[in-house]
Amino acid sequence: METTSIVFQQTLTMAIYMLVGFALFKGGKITKEGSKSLANLLVWLIIPAVIINSFCVELSLEKLRALGLSALLAAVALAVSAAISHFAFKKSPVDNFAAAFSNCGFMGIPLVRAGFGDEAVFLLVGFVVLLNLLQWTYGAALLKGDKGAVSLKGVLLNPITVGTAAGVVLFVTGLGSRLPGVLGGAIGGLAALNSPVAMLVLGIYMAQTSLKETVMSPRLYVLSAVRLLLIPAVTLALLTPLPVDLTMKYVILLGASAPVGANVAVYAQLYGKDYSYACRTVVLSTVLSILTLPVLVAAAGILW
Repeated sequence: METTSIVFQQTLTMAIYMLVGFALFKGGKITKEGSKSLANLLVWLIIPAVIINSFCVELSLEKLRALGLSALLAAVALAVSAAISHFAFKKSPVDNFAAAFSNCGFMGIPLVRAGFGDEAVFLLVGFVVLLNLLQWTYGAALLKGDKGAVSLKGVLLNPITVGTAAGVVLFVTGLGSRLPGVLGGAIGGLAALNSPVAMLVLGIYMAQTSLKETVMSPRLYVLSAVRLLLIPAVTLALLTPLPVDLTMKYVILLGASAPVGANVAVYAQLYGKDYSYACRTVVLSTVLSILTLPVLVAAAGILW
């Protein structure tokens, strides 16, 4: 029950951040251009810093095995998510993308940090990297409607890949655990910005959507049910019989149970899809996740 309580408190804290972002935008203190700058700061600096920081631990065979196993479980969870989304929303590319890809970077990382500590973020890295690679490839192809949407340069040079590569180098060389205090503190400080900045951005997205259209849309509730309940329930069922570390199970479950990823709005805008609707998928699923995430963690606590 302690883990459930921590997750519940963290989701409430994140909701407060989101409401602050909403109020700042509505009050004219942050513009659309300013929100775009915040999103760029998050994607290009803060999330890579979180990933690099998670690799700044002492190298050991046990950690290498844990990283490989967590990445394997993440790949299975993402494959399940993509398959369910495909069958549920094969005629709607935006819904398909939204349901398939969770917000494991914006929401999963701070939840894991709050519930299990900085070292547990190490176990979520595989999930974050694989999800972003799939968004840059499979997800882009979904929205564009052809395989030409896949860019090798985009896959290799996106900030998640670069941050992971830097983190792996620091980890395998042992330099990560021996960084000078000032440098390690700077990376840790940037990583700590992830939760508030991510939720401020989501609050700003919420302020740019029609709340009436969001709340009154049956289609959005169906999508949220698939993203927040069906996919996590299947993931929970698959994880339950596995003889793996309990913390790893929780980390993968949280990654799979997070709401719709904010990147659906970015990609929808990029490929000429309904950007406003894409924003609403993020907003409603994020609000509903405040209720669903603690329930799923509590269910896992009972089963595990």
